[in-house]
Amino acid sequence: MYDDKSIMFPLPSQDLITKEEGCWSVVLPDDYKKFITAYNGVTPISNEFTVNAREYLIEKFLPILETPEDNELGEYDIDVVLTELDERLISDEDLVGVELLPIAALFSGDFLVLDYSSRKQNPSLAIWLHDESSEWEPVKIPAFETFSELLNNLH
Repeated sequence: MYDDKSIMFPLPSQDLITKEEGCWSVVLPDDYKKFITAYNGVTPISNEFTVNAREYLIEKFLPILETPEDNELGEYDIDVVLTELDERLISDEDLVGVELLPIAALFSGDFLVLDYSSRKQNPSLAIWLHDESSEWEPVKIPAFETFSELLNNLH
């Protein structure tokens, strides 16, 4: 199901995950935490999923890296992607933390995100649309209720 050679090391520790949750002002879902601590930055072999009768392709799950600058694929680190997309991922300029947390790069520049905009405790998943989003106006398509539901729908 995954290209194990693509896993990015070191795997994130619980301390690093807790630190990032604090920086992002969110709590990551348990199923996602379990995944990221085993498959950090993995490229899935079964990488397609369908939402609203449209196929999407995951290029790579984004890793959590302590020092992305020391990794040749550090540009995929969640914090690096957040910095690049910044105001295009939030609708409230006064928000502390994140509203949409990118967790996977999709084909064509879009991202699969944990959507905290309406549920701070149990985020759903959405597809963030790169071309349609602008500063303080993210455009997203609801995708899955849970991270596990996404994994169960990869083909």
